[in-house]
Amino acid sequence: MKKMFFVVLSFLFFALGCSSAKQSNTVTVWHWMTDRQDAFVKLAQQYKKQTGIDVVFELYAPSDIYSRKIIAAAQARVLPEIFGVLGEKKKLVSFIESGFIADLTQEFQKDDAAWEKSLFEKALDVNRFEVDNIYKIKPGLYGVPIDVTNIQMLYNQDLLAKAGIKVFPTTFDEFLNAIAALNRVGISGFVSGWGEIWMIDCFASNYAFNVMGEDKVMATYRGEVPYTDEDWIKVFNVFKTLRDKKVLIEGIVTKGNKYAEQDFALERAAFAFNGSWCVNVYDKMNSALRYGVMLPPRINPERPMLIWGGAGSSFVVNDISRNKKLAVDFLKWLTAKEQQVFLAQETKNLPANKEALPLIPKVLADFASAMDLTTHPSIWKYNEDPLVVEAFDKGIQAILIGEAEPAKIAAEVQKVKQQEMERQKKR
Repeated sequence: MKKMFFVVLSFLFFALGCSSAKQSNTVTVWHWMTDRQDAFVKLAQQYKKQTGIDVVFELYAPSDIYSRKIIAAAQARVLPEIFGVLGEKKKLVSFIESGFIADLTQEFQKDDAAWEKSLFEKALDVNRFEVDNIYKIKPGLYGVPIDVTNIQMLYNQDLLAKAGIKVFPTTFDEFLNAIAALNRVGISGFVSGWGEIWMIDCFASNYAFNVMGEDKVMATYRGEVPYTDEDWIKVFNVFKTLRDKKVLIEGIVTKGNKYAEQDFALERAAFAFNGSWCVNVYDKMNSALRYGVMLPPRINPERPMLIWGGAGSSFVVNDISRNKKLAVDFLKWLTAKEQQVFLAQETKNLPANKEALPLIPKVLADFASAMDLTTHPSIWKYNEDPLVVEAFDKGIQAILIGEAEPAKIAAEVQKVKQQEMERQKKR
């Protein structure tokens, strides 16, 4: 039945007019990015004038439709020259193992690694496989980031000024002092889309890395350090403090991120926790908004505050395409400084090319300047079991609404962890 599903799906897509026949000088790109299609088309026209090569961008949205399309195309062996793979890294692995994705390591290393050096290392890491990787993929680079993203905090300059705050806080104590000043003049302190628990998980991992460091976090995921450890209690206490010090906007635990974005854009809160995509969102909601970018304020001054980030969107090259070299040449051009500046200005996404930073809007450059501090579950050597992550994040929600205290949640999360470890042993 599964095989029949893919066969039917393949015929469905390609009966609608998608042909695998390509001219010898044509590069076809499949993507899902509705906000970038117009900019892509303009760049394709420019590339045609410069090189004589036709580049055709075909948009398939939303992302779930796109993902089904590339699976069907892989089954029919009619993938285009350039495409992207959405989802977890193991999905990228499956396409590599099937021979559909080219190893671009040699291309990145040409000319003293000029192409690789021009791009953010942390963005490249999303599509990089190191020696002895758990997937047993040949070490190398298998994808090209066309933009980058990270998640930080934002502050409203005008609201801080109303509370007499002249500079944004860099430590957690300074942040709490700023919140107290805002509360005195009736301004809500902090908003985020914490109805979406992945954003809670992101914020919590920021503080876990800052409080105890990456090695101890990874040791916890391996089962060597319990969640009842004092450092994890400190992480849970961050959220108790946010609750007790009246830091949070009302209803934050049930608030979706799009509603949190409205709150910040319409100046209902002085601080927000959000990703770099917010620049485009805020501009559309309130182009007069005056705000800046800041790292989450540190608790432990001895450790950096790492943030989630990496490649925003990436393209891969079809390893069985006749036009593989043309595809690689185009991606090198697309990620060069001039084209990256154009994309950043047109779409307000962060450029993957470091050389573009001086030529883009300041707020985008401020986001991008923190790329060296980014980390992400997709590049961690170990990841926590999903059931443990769910217990962890829902436990934090319980702390935020006053239904539980840190020690109780720590014990409950550790109980789930032990149960999952026992289950794994029995497999």
